[in-house]
Amino acid sequence: MSDVVFNECRDKMHNSVEAVRREFSKLRAGKATPALLEGILVDAYGSQTPMNQVGTVGAPEPRLLVVQPWDKSLIGAIERAIQASDLGLNPMNDGQVIRVPIPALTEERRRDLVKVAKGYAEEGRIAVRNARRDANDALKREQKANDITEDEEKKAHARIQEMTDQHVKEIDAVFASKEQEILEI
Repeated sequence: MSDVVFNECRDKMHNSVEAVRREFSKLRAGKATPALLEGILVDAYGSQTPMNQVGTVGAPEPRLLVVQPWDKSLIGAIERAIQASDLGLNPMNDGQVIRVPIPALTEERRRDLVKVAKGYAEEGRIAVRNARRDANDALKREQKANDITEDEEKKAHARIQEMTDQHVKEIDAVFASKEQEILEI
């Protein structure tokens, strides 16, 4: 029975780490990456459509993103969506493609981004600890129902703590890498 608890806990912890990675990929670190525009919704055909479903986003240069819309009539909507986003980007269109220059980050903006990244990392750690708490509670219920012995419960708690430590270290490593990337000039 406790294998189900372990697998569920491991999956929740893994998903927490992946969520932190996804959030970090959206943080602008001064170089162009198509993931920057992933979360932007474009008003296309009367509904909010993700950017990657209205065109191709590429990064031909380190400081430039290019959006190639599949339908040229959407160029204005894509441009407005990029301007309305909180990324602080200024798109330019030539009637065929939209070029989005990525400005260099100021020192103050870099520090702000590190704070945002730190917040994402802490949310990830909290999610991992919540998964640990849920698994420990499930083990206690199993022990109370006499499905497992007290010794098995203690061993299981230790194993779950090991898993927790491993996933928190993973989040810390991802954060350290992102922090270094953001502060790099």
